Amino acid sequence: MAITQPAAQQMANAIRALAMDAVQQANSGHPGAPMGMADMAVALWGEHLQHNPKNPHWVNRDRFVLSNGHASMTLYALLHLTGYALPIDELKNFRKLHSKTAGHPEVGITPGVETTTGPLGQGITNAVGMALAEKLLATEFNQPGHHIVDHHTYVFMGDGCLMEGISHEACALAGAWKLNKLIALYDDNGISIDGQVAPWFIDNTPQRFAAYGWNVIDAVDGHDAVAVSKAIADAKNSADKPTLIVCKTSIGKGSPNRANTSKAHGEPLGAEEIKLTREALGWTHEPFVIPKDVYANWDAKQSGVAREAEWNKAFAAYKAAHPALAKEFVRRMKGELPKNFAQTAVDAVIAAHTKAETVASRKASQLALEAFTAALPEMLGGSADLTGSNLTNTSSTPALRMNLAGDVVKNDKGQLGRHINYGVREFGMAAIMNGVALHGGYIPYGGTFLTFSDYSRNAIRMAALMKQRVIHVFTHDSIGLGEDGPTHQSIEHAASLRWCKPQGRCASTGWKHRTGGTSGLHRTAQEVTPLHREVRIRATETSRTGQPVRVKRAISARSNTK
Repeated sequence: MAITQPAAQQMANAIRALAMDAVQQANSGHPGAPMGMADMAVALWGEHLQHNPKNPHWVNRDRFVLSNGHASMTLYALLHLTGYALPIDELKNFRKLHSKTAGHPEVGITPGVETTTGPLGQGITNAVGMALAEKLLATEFNQPGHHIVDHHTYVFMGDGCLMEGISHEACALAGAWKLNKLIALYDDNGISIDGQVAPWFIDNTPQRFAAYGWNVIDAVDGHDAVAVSKAIADAKNSADKPTLIVCKTSIGKGSPNRANTSKAHGEPLGAEEIKLTREALGWTHEPFVIPKDVYANWDAKQSGVAREAEWNKAFAAYKAAHPALAKEFVRRMKGELPKNFAQTAVDAVIAAHTKAETVASRKASQLALEAFTAALPEMLGGSADLTGSNLTNTSSTPALRMNLAGDVVKNDKGQLGRHINYGVREFGMAAIMNGVALHGGYIPYGGTFLTFSDYSRNAIRMAALMKQRVIHVFTHDSIGLGEDGPTHQSIEHAASLRWCKPQGRCASTGWKHRTGGTSGLHRTAQEVTPLHREVRIRATETSRTGQPVRVKRAISARSNTK
């Protein structure tokens, strides 16, 4: 909808007031960024974002990621004002134990929050994963005249996100993958906790992103909602590039004494400064009080229901024309496994145990993957430039490639790419996989050496916090590496990550049980001999969907130890 300038100003001031009030009441938090990004939020959420507050899980919604998660009151104010199930009392409980308004946004806790952010740089990286998932699902499921997967991924991010090295890893890949439905709005305020960033952040950010292959819209007045809205509209027309919109803003906008200073960043403004700010903004309302007309301008419930109803009608037509694809799409987006998956897993275990091959467990893992990637088209693999060592590729997962137009390329067998060459980007790979999992429709897995899990550690931790179905394949997992020396010998890693190390048959069962939650599978580089162990599979075992499992017979496989 088109928003008039006076209405836009009041809508932005509502965000500023709620941010000031909540941080002041909590005596903790970051008011400056929400106050600075308020007009950007009006432009995006008021005129462009495709969402439904009545159903935060609508599959074709746009995804919004607040990468600078310390600005959480921006998001909480938006969710409250637009009509999500986040009442004003939750904003009053900002940063309190058991509230839905934690210091940094947490997915699964607050309705409408797409990912947990706080560690800077990971939000934009999650967004790259979400945009990749959208692109791949659209390629796989959309049909002529039926575009059921068609949404954007939007990001707010700040200087800190761009200083973190992971932003380089992720944004370079976004350019390589030509993720044209990824739009990042950069809150360019030039302030961090330590003050003006100019002495230590000298990057030419527009040129940096242009070098990545992004479309760059520079020098937009971040306090002019009309200008920001026009930039977003232009970005949505990009056919083959992600877009960076550089929004020039003042941190703590409206605060007479703290705007454009680090004092606005990470502490309450104080009662006297809040009083002065209210006067400067012309905001005469009491703390946590929003006028009815401002609520009405923000309210997105009716438009959201209408958008989803329109999509439901389109999906019904798609289902009538392509019933098998529609059924598969619903299953994938629900995160359910095929009804025959338990049988596939049992057959893979029995086959591995029958052969009792003496192979490295990374090879045993690949043999298991051959069965599982064939049975699960949602498995999306990859490696941080170690495919030949991690053995994460299979005959069902050709390399992911884009053509010059930005389309996903099929191989000569008509297969879409399902194995990602992440390059030497372990941290980026891990956080991108988190974004893919959060979006839905895929089960991401990626490989590197166990010792390099140190690079990925914080993204792995975030996946566990978010309870996302992400699988890490860590090979070369012991001091038996020898020739590579101590830099590559993982010693403390297994204990610190608290994960298992399966052998032959266990490689198959390990993959079977790693289809839920965040997991790591440790694999050897050396051959290992199967253990003297009997396979006993109960005939009563059932799959997660309740389907019975056929068991040919119990098999006892014994082999000599080398």
